[in-house]
Amino acid sequence: MTYRLDDLTALSLARQFPAPIPSIAEAVSSIGPIQSQTARSPFLGLAARFPGLSHADLTAAYEAGEIVRGSTIRGTVHTSTPAGFTALGVATAIGQRRLFERSLGLEGSSLDDLWRDTETFAATWRSVEELVDHLRGWLAEHEGAKSSARVVDTFGRYLSFGHGGLVRRPAKGDWSSQGTPEYRSHTRVGTPSMADVVALHLAAHGPATRKDLAWWSGCGLRVIDAALEELGLVGVPGPGGHSYVDVAAPPPGVALDDVRLLPEFDALMCAYDPAGRGRFADTDHLRVLWNQKNGLVLPPLLVDGRITGYWRTSGSQRRRSLEVAWFAGTRKPRRAEIDSAASVVAAALAIEVTSVTLTREVA
Repeated sequence: MTYRLDDLTALSLARQFPAPIPSIAEAVSSIGPIQSQTARSPFLGLAARFPGLSHADLTAAYEAGEIVRGSTIRGTVHTSTPAGFTALGVATAIGQRRLFERSLGLEGSSLDDLWRDTETFAATWRSVEELVDHLRGWLAEHEGAKSSARVVDTFGRYLSFGHGGLVRRPAKGDWSSQGTPEYRSHTRVGTPSMADVVALHLAAHGPATRKDLAWWSGCGLRVIDAALEELGLVGVPGPGGHSYVDVAAPPPGVALDDVRLLPEFDALMCAYDPAGRGRFADTDHLRVLWNQKNGLVLPPLLVDGRITGYWRTSGSQRRRSLEVAWFAGTRKPRRAEIDSAASVVAAALAIEVTSVTLTREVA
């Protein structure tokens, strides 16, 4: 057996766009953690996959703790189920360890002790300022003033909450806006291992290469290889001369024949190593979508299961216009398809789309 590129696309789409699922928690468990660096992304990503979900539905799931959000793998924010968030925390503690140790200049104290004390301090909701003060105080006590003085600027603030053990919520405003967050320790569910983390990824995004798994998790290849060995997975040859691993009984592949408006940092881009994103987008198109200078991503346009453009809304009030651009040489979305996708965006963000424009762009 050998995978073709079309096989990889169809098998991954089957997991990312499954049949309707009873609850939001089950939906998130099925499609995997959602990168939430942009607060609206979970709303858009879930609605694109399960049309009919509303802004109120997602908000209620957050408020009830059925899904949670916090800084985890690769230093990014993700939304997941409590069990999934626990697994991401395992990968974060491994993948981010050297960064924390080097940045804080730890010599005598244990980073695990710091993280444990941080979670004890955050047994109740804490502001970022409170977490930063706690970090500085802990370092001053255990490492000295030199280490404490390292906690400066935005990156220093991240070090106070970014180890994967804290969840966040908006201190005010709604869950889909970029408001000021506050943090609380996450109640872990079970004791997952890196093998569980790898299995979580494959169930949601497979088949995948070891490089895909390493990039997504933020962990080194040795860590991934050990997890794959523990799972007993054997790779299958595929595009690029790579070996692809998958769960034992994956769902059959599917094809999409419609239009979806995806969020920034969607899993169709972020679940794979940069060299492995060809299953969903052409390299030239990815260069337009992902600005490497500032790390910003344009929300992708998905046509027939392939990313062939981008979209955006104008304005910040409830009434907004929608602009969609498709790349030359790809199928032009039909107006009815765009209107249908726009209604999904409107429900997801609790906005009114007042107009829709469609333009062609040369990548």
